[in-house]
Amino acid sequence: MPKWPQHLEGVGWSLAMATKCRGGVGKKPSRCLQGPQGPEGLRILKAPSPLFTLPPCQLASPPRQSQVEAPLWPVAVCFLSYCPLCQTGSGLPGTRAKMKTPAPGRACGIVLVLLSLATLQTLRAQKAQNDIDIYSLTVDSKVSSRFAHTVVTSRVVNKASTLQEITFQMELPKKAFITNFSMIIDGVTYPGNIKEKAAAQEQYSAAVARGESAGLVKATGRKTEQFQVSVSVAPAAKVTFELVYEELLVRHLGAYELLLKVQPQQLVKHLQMDIYIFEPQGISFLETESTFMTNELAEALITSQNKTKAHVRFKPTLSQQQKSPEQQQDTVLDGNFIVRYDVDRTVSGGSIQIENGYFVHYFAPEHLATIPKNVIFVIDKSGSMRGRKIQQTREALLKILGDLGPRDQFNLISFSGEAAQWKPQLVPASAENVNEAKSYATGIQAQGGTNINDAILMAVQLLERANREELLPAGSVTLIILLTDGDPTAGETNPSRIQKNVQEAIDGQHSLFCLGFGFDVSYAFLEKLALDNGGLARRIYEDSDSALQLQDFYQEVANPLMTSVTFEYPSNAVEAVTQDAFRLFFKGSELVVAGKLRDQNPDVLSAKVRGQLHMENVTFVTESRVAEQEEAFQSPRYIFHSFMERLWAYLTIQQLLEQTVSTLDAEKQALEARALNLSLSYSFVTPLTSMVITKPEGQEQSQVAEKPVENENRHRNVHSGHTLFRYHSMGDRASRITGGSSADPVFSKRRGWRGQAGVFDKLYSFPTRLGPPGPLHPPHLPYPFHRTTWGPTLPDVMSQTTTAAPHPAPIQPPSVILPLPGQSVDRLCVDLKRSQGPTNLLSDPGQGIEVTGHYETEKAHFSWIEVTFKKPQLQVRASPEHVVVTRNRRSSAYKWKKTLYSVMPGLKMTMDKAGLLLLSSPDRVTIGLLSWDGPGEGLRLLLRDTDRFSGHVSGSLGQFYQDVLWEPLAAADDSKRTLKVQGHDHSATRELKLDYQEGPPGTEISCWSVEL
Repeated sequence: MPKWPQHLEGVGWSLAMATKCRGGVGKKPSRCLQGPQGPEGLRILKAPSPLFTLPPCQLASPPRQSQVEAPLWPVAVCFLSYCPLCQTGSGLPGTRAKMKTPAPGRACGIVLVLLSLATLQTLRAQKAQNDIDIYSLTVDSKVSSRFAHTVVTSRVVNKASTLQEITFQMELPKKAFITNFSMIIDGVTYPGNIKEKAAAQEQYSAAVARGESAGLVKATGRKTEQFQVSVSVAPAAKVTFELVYEELLVRHLGAYELLLKVQPQQLVKHLQMDIYIFEPQGISFLETESTFMTNELAEALITSQNKTKAHVRFKPTLSQQQKSPEQQQDTVLDGNFIVRYDVDRTVSGGSIQIENGYFVHYFAPEHLATIPKNVIFVIDKSGSMRGRKIQQTREALLKILGDLGPRDQFNLISFSGEAAQWKPQLVPASAENVNEAKSYATGIQAQGGTNINDAILMAVQLLERANREELLPAGSVTLIILLTDGDPTAGETNPSRIQKNVQEAIDGQHSLFCLGFGFDVSYAFLEKLALDNGGLARRIYEDSDSALQLQDFYQEVANPLMTSVTFEYPSNAVEAVTQDAFRLFFKGSELVVAGKLRDQNPDVLSAKVRGQLHMENVTFVTESRVAEQEEAFQSPRYIFHSFMERLWAYLTIQQLLEQTVSTLDAEKQALEARALNLSLSYSFVTPLTSMVITKPEGQEQSQVAEKPVENENRHRNVHSGHTLFRYHSMGDRASRITGGSSADPVFSKRRGWRGQAGVFDKLYSFPTRLGPPGPLHPPHLPYPFHRTTWGPTLPDVMSQTTTAAPHPAPIQPPSVILPLPGQSVDRLCVDLKRSQGPTNLLSDPGQGIEVTGHYETEKAHFSWIEVTFKKPQLQVRASPEHVVVTRNRRSSAYKWKKTLYSVMPGLKMTMDKAGLLLLSSPDRVTIGLLSWDGPGEGLRLLLRDTDRFSGHVSGSLGQFYQDVLWEPLAAADDSKRTLKVQGHDHSATRELKLDYQEGPPGTEISCWSVEL
């Protein structure tokens, strides 16, 4: 492929013409431009009035020499796709010839953007008219006793005068099974048929031979996978897409979570989401969270709830969907929509629910004492962990070690080519030992190979020796937690032999949990290693919150409540029961068993759950009246037909597939046969089945959707995108190009889809600058700019400088601005001049609020601020980098200036694009945290509704809301006064300060200022 001329590398190009050409397979697009090709398909176009001529360069096939002229003012650059089959670009017949109408199958789309180097100012490109109109988009999700049945229906019309190809994309939870998909085109239904993979092989192979993506369901993020299908639509034709999927919501750290991802990419006339929840046990709390919600959109969100039912409706109008009055065609809907809830628990901790001849038994007892644990952390410190991974691992270890209970014992093993233990034996989690372990963890350095085998065997030997010497507390639990980022490269490297060695050594006496950091490790290897030994495996994604992911996993296993848990039912009453024995039960989780009732079912179904607490055996007895339970599930609005039977089938398939990981071939085949039979009987797309999607005549006749498995993600760059619905008009190929953000001076990559193959074309967004001409600033260049002597040059306006008169120092914001309602002085500016480490800023038992922080006087801002609420139990820790919200031991990280809207009982949490996070409720003081970009940039604290403080507020800032006395009350010199607070005098002076409370750039205010 011809190279981009070296003298143009790094130049701040602008997109002048974007064009894409769809050539048939094996065919050369007609009359493609013969010019030098730049990065990712960029080519120089010939334009009138050239100021210079490029040197000869090698052209696309067939190779020949040519002079290609191009002006410097304005520069014109063409975006072209490169076809690996015909070894050429596509789209334009030549540098001077007029464009010809492309042949069918080679339709080109064009977008124009111009750059004037005279003022270094880029005009915003007008977005191409979207000829694909989504006029209706609805989501109906019914959650019946934790089992969610979601139906997405979308109606689209082709407003263009030509045939358009539409790609429908949607992200759904990884644990969900697709159960149905259909397209209705002009009244004709084209269904998706679920078949055994072997039966779908012919369609699969044919799709691959056509160059299409045969796997239409692919993993895209931590919790989601993407479904996509494309179809050609005639002018004025309408198409309806309907996708149905089901999942069992799993209790995680005390809550169930229903996740929807929303990104329609255009305004939708009728957009509606309805979530119906029915829980016979009673709903103890319900909260919603969104990463795209604004105050205007919040008016379209309605939540209603009674004891057992809840309904969440989101129905925004067109105006509410608009990003801004200036961007009337852009939608603000772009992100996550989450519903979290939990249910009431009985003393027995169990609930048996019955519907249509099937039952499900949920077990999650509360108020049990935590069992002491003996835990060994096995940490990979091989060379591949160098840099950010080992830094985040150290950070997570420091927090995890601090969370160990006083009755716990622990040790650390770090390994590379060899394994080394911190202490020769387990040690109690005393303050002294924990601090020493933190120092050791801080010093772990990454280097060498990866000897997983010896490291795990060393941990087992430590536990076995402690057991022989009777050093393990009676009734305690033994856990091994392995963290690694790569496959074994030292010592024993055969995965099968490692698995065999570990299983024989552990022998069912301990539980092994495996964490795979990133995608350079075989997840299948770790999963089998864990499942063979009573644990589980988890992927840790490489991201800014990797340390939080590690901490959250530890929180899941930090509090064991029961061991050796078994469920017992009358043999004459039930059959086909799912897994009924579990090694461990942890706080915040839930054990689930489902089954069939026999034909002669009893009036009352009873069950016994036996298990072991710390120092005693325990039996829980639960009874359920069949007739009453059957009657409870009769609400058609909240219940979908035969949901309990489908829940049983779903859970059975999930568990059978899990069992296949740790079984031998003969047994594995029998388990897969059972799972396959259930998948076909209940129309589930699982790893054993495929969905064949039929299309209208004249198009490729089928596409094949398959269920990905976690290990298929290896070595892929996985992004946690925020898509619930996405449509692409494939007829107008360049219509996806949009203006970039001025915050990023280098063009950014954006993904678009090419045809049904699901192959990414890289489309580029260039920075835009709006408004009148301003001072000239050199652009940020992605590569070094090389000066050349070929051809004429322009005056070097970028390097010219002028001598400016000195400016007065900008007015700075104070450390904190305190509103003082009801006093003669309505606000007080407080400057913190002494750094004394973490400080109690506010504490109000009456409000249930505590605010602490660390102020750095040298940088004149907070390095962190932590806000704690007693009810609901919530902790918000803000740093200049991000905000971490912890609720029920579950932590989530949010980046500044990303919208957030979360409503929970007694508290609302919002963040806008200006970086203002507000924590508010109708009867509480509002706490604000701000990522401030103005003078004295950094983290800021602000308070509103301070008249709601109780009489018990205290702290270095809270003291100013107690009895305060100003002296003198009035004076001729109104620039100095004395402020008396709790027996202390503070000198106050009137000064000009910058008010940061409404965000940058701030406003100048006259404020009484005190120093602390």
